[in-house]
Amino acid sequence: MKLRQNPRHWAAKRALTTPGVKSVATYGLVKLHTRIFLGKADEARREERRDHLDDFFAATMDAYVAALDAGFSEAEAREITHAQGNFDFFNHGWTEMMEVPAEELEPHYRRYGEFFSAHGITIDDPLGEFRPAAGIAEAPATPEKLDEGEYANAVAGFADDVYVEDEAGEVSAGGGEEPDDVDVSEVPGVDDGVNAD
Repeated sequence: MKLRQNPRHWAAKRALTTPGVKSVATYGLVKLHTRIFLGKADEARREERRDHLDDFFAATMDAYVAALDAGFSEAEAREITHAQGNFDFFNHGWTEMMEVPAEELEPHYRRYGEFFSAHGITIDDPLGEFRPAAGIAEAPATPEKLDEGEYANAVAGFADDVYVEDEAGEVSAGGGEEPDDVDVSEVPGVDDGVNAD
C-alpha cells in the first residue's frame, strides 16, 4: 500500500503513545479519517456511514499502538490500520472508499498475518479483539458495488511492502526515521488552531 509520511504522522505517533494526550489525539484523528473517507463516498451515502466509521477508526487507533508495541515501524503500524479499513470497506461493498483493489487484500493480510492472527483479525472480522465491547454502529452495505468491480480510489501495485511517499513526492519502501523535533500540537484536535486538512 502506498501511504504518505510527514511531520503530522510522526506527531500522531507521539500523541497516541503519550498518556494525557492520547484521548484528544484519538478524537481528532478519528474525525479526520472519517472526513477523508466519507469524501470518497457517494454524497447520498455519507451520513449513514459516519457513525460506523467513527467507531471503526477509534478501534483501529488501539491496533496502531499495539502494532508499534509489537515492534512495527510507524509506516507499518499505520498500514495495518489502513488494511483493516480496507477489509471493512470491502465487507460493506464500499469499493469507492477502498485504497487497494480487492485482489490485493489477501497479500496485505498475509504480510501482517502474524499480527492479525495474534489479535483475531481476519478479512471478515477486521477489528478482531480491538472491537469495542459495546460494538460499533451499523451502516448499510452496498454489495452490488462488488459486482461492478469499480475501485475508483484504489491504487494497485503496492502489495508487496509498505511504500511511503515523503513530502518531496519521493516514494520508497519502509518509511523514514522519526525526527527529533516532533510537535504533538500538529495532530488534528490537539491544538484547535491546527488545520486538519
